[in-house]
Parts: sequence; structure tokens; C-alpha cells
Amino acid sequence: MRRKRASSAADAHPFGLAAAQHLQTLVRIPTVVPPGDAPLTPEVAAIFASHRAALEECYPQVFATATVETVGRAGLLLRVEGATAERPVILMAHQDVVPVPDDWEAEGWEFPPFDGAIADGFVHGRGTLDDKGALVVLLDALEGLLGEGWTPARDLYLLFGADEEQHGASAVAAVNVLEERGIEPWLVLDEGGAVALDAFPGLKGPAAVIGASEKGIVTLELVVESLGGHASTPPRESAPGILGGALVAVESSPFPSSLHDLSVEMFEGLAPHLRGLMKPLLRRARSLRGPLASVMPRLGPELAAMVRTTAAITMLEGSPAQNVLATRAKATLNCRIAVGSSVEETVTHLVSVIGDERVRVDVIEATEPSPVSPTAGDERWDALVAAVGVSYPEAVAVPYVMMAASDARHVARIAPAVYRFSPLLMVKAQREAIHGPNEKVSIDSLGRGVAFYRALLTGSALGPSV
Repeated sequence: MRRKRASSAADAHPFGLAAAQHLQTLVRIPTVVPPGDAPLTPEVAAIFASHRAALEECYPQVFATATVETVGRAGLLLRVEGATAERPVILMAHQDVVPVPDDWEAEGWEFPPFDGAIADGFVHGRGTLDDKGALVVLLDALEGLLGEGWTPARDLYLLFGADEEQHGASAVAAVNVLEERGIEPWLVLDEGGAVALDAFPGLKGPAAVIGASEKGIVTLELVVESLGGHASTPPRESAPGILGGALVAVESSPFPSSLHDLSVEMFEGLAPHLRGLMKPLLRRARSLRGPLASVMPRLGPELAAMVRTTAAITMLEGSPAQNVLATRAKATLNCRIAVGSSVEETVTHLVSVIGDERVRVDVIEATEPSPVSPTAGDERWDALVAAVGVSYPEAVAVPYVMMAASDARHVARIAPAVYRFSPLLMVKAQREAIHGPNEKVSIDSLGRGVAFYRALLTGSALGPSV
């Protein structure tokens, strides 16, 4: 474990240091939800109670002003009353984080993952990017505005899920509550895109990629069953061997590529800012859909995932002992479904490429791709772009299809405009550290994130200060 001197953050955005200290407090509370949807154990419930207490201590104005409800297992739904209940706004983040292995040092962490170390201009630790950093900058902005006597022009809801990393039951519960009350959100903003560096070939500066839709998700289990027995007399084909053939077939037969209208809009928005060969190509993205869809997968996994459904092999199970033949072999596939496709098309493709009736394909969880929200010319989209202009004036803001899953997918059924964007700067190494070792966020980026939410909340579309 490498130890570094604490950062003075002298060059950070003025809002950054306070946000960094709040984030450090929250990172130190390991809000990990166990797999499944069972009620929280007393131990885990106590951790989330501690996290809520920390939120109330860090943000006394917010919690004194808002009405606060617990939704689901430990989710929070806050309402800050505005001058009108018409066109309410929902701002979202989630409290939970993914786990860290016990041997985290061997995994390569530079600092203990739940210490929230502030060093070298960064806050280090699990959840700094996913998603406590976004939670903090939102609440820091709102706390500051309320302290200045500001009142929202329209009702403002804050939805902080507690189990987004486990399919988002808290968000589902919150949406049910809002629906029962007849609340129809005019604008929803959750995590998702970011201010990304090194994401596009030929783009020197940052791109603020704002998710106007998100891929669907289907979790599948491939199961092969056979006779067991002693490993000294193996059959010609074993259950793991048959399963292995199926997995090779899946990886050898990727889903077809296509360029969605959102991707075309993204490429056309980026084109004026590019250098090199990509600039003339992306300027003509609309007429070059086919060639671009073929080229993008060759330029790396991020760009490949933008133009096709993906299937990732994530879990494997076989024999319980080294000298016992497996009677059952199982693999888990996590598929992210391209906008314009469907769960049915995804499953049909996989069954077809596997082509072996001995491999059973079971659907464990499935969500269709989200509807596409309005972009250029819509006042909600323009409000987000304007807030990016205040906080990251050097960034070009473009829409995109979010490739991961968020709690926002559950809210989309009651809201016409749902966006996914965390106003945090992330270089490629930081994006790769989400759910991995050395997750960290810069203090300057936290300050800019606060500025983003202040600009959004006080902008003309959402209403100026009252």
C-alpha cells in the first residue's frame, strides 16, 4: 500500500474542499448491500442508519427543509417544497457501493478502500465515483443554496437508492410511491455519463456525455447437466466442457452492430472538435451509419459497447471438489441490450449461436432498453448543457446511450425526460477503476460538480431564485 502526503487542494475549485471532506465522511461508511432482495440484516441496517445520520450531520439545511421518507430497504426520498408543484424535478444518486475483497492490497489499492484518503488532489476510496461523489456534489449545492435563502421554483425531489448495485428495489419502491400520489416528474437526472477525457479518438478536450437513454439488461444462466462420478473415469464430454463450448461460441459471435440516432447525434456533436481522420467521418455520421458501426468495435471496448448489445461472462460454477465430476455446470452472462433491440432478440441470438440443446438458457432478470429522452432544442436538455457550460466550459456536451444500468431505468416509466450524468471529470483510468481498485475523484472535479448543480437548480428552465 502506497502512502502519500495529504493534498492541500490549493488549486482546486472553491467548492471542492468542503465536498471532499463530506465525501471522505461518507466513504468511511461501507454501505455494501448483500446480493438478493431479502430484508437487510441488523448489521447492514445499522450501517445504513449511520450513513443517514452522517448525511443529516453534513447537510442540516437540506434535512431540516425537506420532508424525508424511507423507501424500500434503506432508500431515501426527500421533497423540498417549491413555489409550485407543477413540473416537479427529481435528482438522484445512490448510497450503496460494490464490495471490496478482503485482500484488497493484493488487488492493487493504493489506499485502504474505505478510508476516504484525501491525497494528491483526490479523494480515494470505494464509492468516490460510483456514486457517493455525485451524491455529495448534489447535496453540497443544495445545502449552499438553501443556506443563502433560496427556494426552488418547483417541487424538488431527491431520490437516494440504497441497493442500485443489487437491481434497485429501493428506487422501484420510490417510483411506486410517486405514481400512487400522481407525481409526474418533468425532469429526472441520475448518475450515468460523465465529463470524460480520452474517450474518443481525436478529441483533445473533455466530452460531457449525457445519457438520454440507457441500454436494457438481461442476466442469463447457461446450465448444462450430466452424470457425475469419479474424476478418474471422465466421459468424452463433460458438463463443464459442453458449457465451455457454448461460452466460446458466445464470445466468437458478437451481436450485430448498428448506429442509433442518439449515437449519430453524439458523433455529429463531437466532429467539429476532433482532429485526424475521425473528423470528416463523424461529420457524415448520418450517411455513414453502416461503415461506422463496423469500425467502432475495432477501436476498443467502450466504443464497441456504444454500437451493439454486449454479453459478458461473469460467473462460473462446476464441481464442488477437485476429484469429482460436475453433475451441473453453470455460467452467468450479463448482457447489455442496445437501444432499438430487445430482451427477446438478445436471448434468441444467444440460443442461436450456442446451437446446442444440451445448454439450457434461463432468464434471471430482464429490463428492456429505456425510452429516448428529448435532446437538442428541448428546454430540459438545454438546461443540462447550460449547467455544463458553467462548470466545465472547456467540455463539449453531447447525448449518448448509457451502457451500464442505473436506478433511472425504473423512473423512466413515469417521466418523459430522464437523463444520466454525473458532473465529475474522469480520465480513462478512473472510468476503469469503477467497481475496481483505486477508485478516486479529484477535489477540483467535486467543486465543479457543485457548481454544475447550483447552475442547474437556479437556471431559467428550472426557475431562478425566489
